[in-house]
Amino acid sequence: MPRRHIRVTGAPEAPLRAALTALRTELGVSESFPSEAVPATPAVPEYDATDIPLFTIDPPTRRPPPPFQRVASRPPLDSTDLDQAMHLSRQGTGYRVRYAIADVAAFVVPGSPLDLETHRRVTTLYFPDGKIPLHPVLLSEGAASLLPGQPRPAALWTIDLDADGRTLAVDVRRALVRSRAKLDYAGVQKQIDARTAEEPLALLKEIGEARERLEIERGGISLTVPEQEIVERDHTYELNYRAPLPAEGWNAQISLLTGMAAADLMLGAGTGVLRTLPAAPDGAVGRLRRTAHALHIDWPHHVSYAALIRSLDPHRPHHAAFLLECTTLLRGAGYTVFRNGLLPDITTHSAVAAPYAHCTAPLRRLADRYATEICLATVSGGAVPEWVLAALDTLPKEMADGTRRAGQVERACVDIVEAALLKDRVGEFFDGCVVDVEERRPTVGKVQLDSPAVVAPIESDAEPLPLGERLRVRLTQADPAAARVRFAPA
Repeated sequence: MPRRHIRVTGAPEAPLRAALTALRTELGVSESFPSEAVPATPAVPEYDATDIPLFTIDPPTRRPPPPFQRVASRPPLDSTDLDQAMHLSRQGTGYRVRYAIADVAAFVVPGSPLDLETHRRVTTLYFPDGKIPLHPVLLSEGAASLLPGQPRPAALWTIDLDADGRTLAVDVRRALVRSRAKLDYAGVQKQIDARTAEEPLALLKEIGEARERLEIERGGISLTVPEQEIVERDHTYELNYRAPLPAEGWNAQISLLTGMAAADLMLGAGTGVLRTLPAAPDGAVGRLRRTAHALHIDWPHHVSYAALIRSLDPHRPHHAAFLLECTTLLRGAGYTVFRNGLLPDITTHSAVAAPYAHCTAPLRRLADRYATEICLATVSGGAVPEWVLAALDTLPKEMADGTRRAGQVERACVDIVEAALLKDRVGEFFDGCVVDVEERRPTVGKVQLDSPAVVAPIESDAEPLPLGERLRVRLTQADPAAARVRFAPA
């Protein structure tokens, strides 16, 4: 799912660090774990799959799982909390996807101090200058991480696809795996574009594009939302916008494929935890139509929302602004549990346009550990562990609270960083585009600057803000301590 990212490189300056430290204190979060919250020594899985030449693909900076609108992540140190590793091959006229997911349950004893602590944290929290991990670093970036050259316990998915990318067969089992290579998006894109990638990597594009075509067929939506990127150069900061690479979308399709397979397994078994999102209400779509008109984006009535999204170019400012507005339709996603064959009223995620489950990021998201255990039990024909069943009823609220806290952190971090970068420029003038206007207060909205790459509140004294129009604006406030940036029409 899409989100707005923000990435910071370089050591933060003192006011920024102080503001981020204050935010941690206010939220009562700490990177350290209780001394008794230690991982267990896992049993070695019976199935040895270390002969499969798996590889990982990650950004230089680890980002949190979707679907948040604005995200703050740690500086671009080498990613070492690796949840997933894959291997792609041809299978007859179709394909075989092998997707190894870190087996966190092998290290966390149900009811142990570590288990209780993960239920308190729920998700990894990302700050520009570091993170508050869901699991101790020695587990999430060490013993459980699918680091290259290291044997690791994993839940190994094997998904066979036909020539069109449709799922033919699914298997998941505990296995001992060993990744061979740690790749990043830019390097992957370069190899695929130059046609120098070996087949297991080259197939990422082939399978990814096939799955994208199926997404279009079923009415699913993948928003290509530009990232905010903050970079330190010559002891100062610069901000840029960056559109995701195609390889990132292909990689996301492998994760979506696995999440959809997991949902189907759990629905078939009658017990599970789904990631669900109701269809957007007509009023929300109507508002987007008005926004599209204001941004001079042609949206004929016979063209569906999903088709319009795929026609937009995130490199064009007014298209990028509309894509950011489209993330409002993704609000309302939640976790839905069911058991004993009593299926819930809503089983689908409207943006995926299919049943879907979170199961591919257990190092950073609590619910994935439980979904994986249910799938493992379903395929093996065994009973779902009692500790999983006992946690299901409270899991949706825990995830909702944790997601809300993560969203609070991410929004505050974006505001703090932008304020720190602009604190010495109050009174200066900038060029931008009005990308949001409140319906009930048309003098209040948001402006997206051309440079630096800031999206911030703007308020006019009297005249309604011209949605979708270019506007000369003046910076009226930039206070890192208050995490606040404000603009006014010039």
